Formats: sequence, structure tokens, C-alpha cells
Amino acid sequence: MQIAIVVFIIAVIFIARSVQVVPQQHAWVKERLGKYAGTLAPGLNFIVPFIDKIAYKHSLKEIPLDVPEQVCITKDNTQLKVDGILYFQVTDPMRASYGASNYVVAITQLAQTTLRSVIGRLELDKTFEEREMINAQVVNAIDEAALNWGVKVLRYEIKDLTPPAEILRSMQAQITAEREKRALIAASEGKRQEQINLATGEREAFIARSEGEKQAAINNAQGEAASILAVAEATAEALTRVAAAIRQPGGEQAVQLKVAEKAVEAYGKVAADANTTLIVPSNMSEVATLLGSAMKMLQTPSAGR
Repeated sequence: MQIAIVVFIIAVIFIARSVQVVPQQHAWVKERLGKYAGTLAPGLNFIVPFIDKIAYKHSLKEIPLDVPEQVCITKDNTQLKVDGILYFQVTDPMRASYGASNYVVAITQLAQTTLRSVIGRLELDKTFEEREMINAQVVNAIDEAALNWGVKVLRYEIKDLTPPAEILRSMQAQITAEREKRALIAASEGKRQEQINLATGEREAFIARSEGEKQAAINNAQGEAASILAVAEATAEALTRVAAAIRQPGGEQAVQLKVAEKAVEAYGKVAADANTTLIVPSNMSEVATLLGSAMKMLQTPSAGR
């Protein structure tokens, strides 16, 4: 009975050690008698107890790795404190197990040395502008070496670039001066544009006034011409009608009467003025002669017609 129990316990232990369940996105490296014997895939796997063993367990997920802060010297001899984060993934579990004693340390050291080399070829100002280029060069350098370690470097990102305090103060002063310069340039450009706008407005206003004055003068001239023409036409029409009336029966007698009335009226106005000396002709027949001469002048156009 005791032997059966012992056999049962040994069988349970044998079965327990022979069955291995590998989680998803993991890979386990199997060794048989100290030699690589294969990689166990996710799921249910069987090994030979006491002969096979699980030597290494690797995660196939993307792994973030902090790269410790270090001091780098730029091309213009400025010290920078730089730290970053590296993302990698195990692609070959066998090489990751036997290619390097510790691939995590190897990747970290290589990232630091590559970063110092890349920054050493750049000036201080360029290091802030060329972050993408620095990241790409670090990834390319590490990825090429990491092939022997069964690791794929996906990307590298610089977290902080910290120059010395003196450099920070000088950079801040430079930025302040540059902003003040841009503000002054913007203000001067605004004043210049304002002066241009004012001059343009005055020129357009002057042109508009001159055009208005010109049009007003033209309108006045046209109005005066039309007025003169209307007066002339009215005068001609009146003279035509007077001439036509004279040619009617009794027209000449009416004219004589009108002329006599005007003459008497004129003599009356002259006599009414106290400062005027009136000389009356001694022979009143001369007045009749004057009236006769006027009638002849009126008859002359009629005869011509």
C-alpha cells in the first residue's frame, strides 16, 4: 500500500513537471541537459521531467526602458544633461537568452554611448531643434547591434535636455531680446502702414474733391449756357411777336402811342429828380421829329422783310 502511494505521488510530480502552460505573448526557452532544446510557444506544452528545464522566460510585448540621465558635451563645448526612454521588443527568444548576458543592460549602455556621440556632433541650439534626428540616429545605431541579442528597438524619445543654469539665463535673455525686437518691428510696420493709409486716404479725398469741383463747374457752365440760350430764344420770340403785331392794322399807331408814353415817362422821371436840371426844347416840334425818327427805324425792318 505504501509503495502504491509513493508511486502515485511520483506520478503526480512527474505529470506536474512535464506539463507547462505558457501565457500569451510569452516565450520560454527549454534546455535539455544544459543544451538549448527549443522554445515553448504560448499554450499547453510538454517536457521531459528532470531532463528538460525552463531556462529563460521572455515577454514578447513592447517594453519601455528608462535610460538614466547622463552629461553630454555639445560641439560648442556646452554640457547638457540628457535622459530618455527606449522602447524595444524581444523577437528571437533564443538569441535573447544566449546572445548577451543581460540584453537590457547592453541596450541601456549602447543608448547612452550613441546619444553622447550624436550630441557631440551638434551645437547647443541644434540639439533643441533636431530631436527627431537624434532619436532616429540612436534607434538606428542600437537596432543594428541589437540584432545579435534577439531584440528589436522600436523607438527612442528624449525626455529632457537640461543645460547649465548660466546657459539657461543667457538663452532666456536672448529670447526676451528677440521678442522685444519683433515687437518693435511690428510697431514700426504698423505706423508705416498707418501713414500709408492716411496718405492714400488724403490723396483719394483730394481727387474726389477736385472731381466734384470739376463737375460742379461743368454743371454751372452748362446751366449758364442754357440760361443764355433760353433768354435769347425768349427775346427773339418776343421780337418776332412784336414785329408781327406791328404789321397788323393799327400797329404803327400803337407803337407811336407807346413810344410817346415812354418819352413822357422819361421826361417825368428826369423832372422828378431835384438834382437834375431839365432843359425843355423851345420848339416842341422837335419831340415830334424824334418820335418820327423812331417810327422810321421801326418801319425799316418791316420794309426789308
